[in-house]
Amino acid sequence: MDRFDYRLIVEMVPDGATVLDLGCGDGELLAELVRDKHVRGSGVDVDPAAVEACVGKGLSVFHGDLDEGLADYLDGSIDVVILSFSLQQLRRPRMLVREMARVGRLAIVSFPNFAHWSVRGQLFVQGRMPVSGDLPYQWYETPNIHLCTVNDFRDLCRREGLRIEREAYLNRLDRPARGLRRPNLTARVAVFAVARVGPAPAG
Repeated sequence: MDRFDYRLIVEMVPDGATVLDLGCGDGELLAELVRDKHVRGSGVDVDPAAVEACVGKGLSVFHGDLDEGLADYLDGSIDVVILSFSLQQLRRPRMLVREMARVGRLAIVSFPNFAHWSVRGQLFVQGRMPVSGDLPYQWYETPNIHLCTVNDFRDLCRREGLRIEREAYLNRLDRPARGLRRPNLTARVAVFAVARVGPAPAG
């Protein structure tokens, strides 16, 4: 597996856990979890071609729109719910994070950090929306509609009453980061594991 964000997520998932992989794409992460962590896993993706590819690999994956929530799943019915690099593409990211924490005993979320110094630099110097390896699209064709930062996600966890169990950061998807200071400025990719500690806030 070349993606170090996937490796970080795999480390956070207990052996034999039940796992729900949201926005699972081609199933690479889910297949790794089934193979190496012996999870009982299923996935959801909005792209029918991705679902077909996953089923072709023997994975249990269903077609669904994450912006509609997870009403088919009972509270605390899954050990770990994962959302890898899809948070920024959702119309209702706060709702889905809330739903993940309702359904899963642990919720793992990864996303590109829009406050990385290189992104800030492009905005400051060029006065244009940044384009990078982690954010490779021009503004008029990007699927990313709700970009956030490390500090933004921490604030969301506070507002939602979620306890941050673990944070991990990367310089790039294919390069681990060690000893990063001020991750809101220096991390390109963030991976958070969070859990609910009380009832969900109203609204």
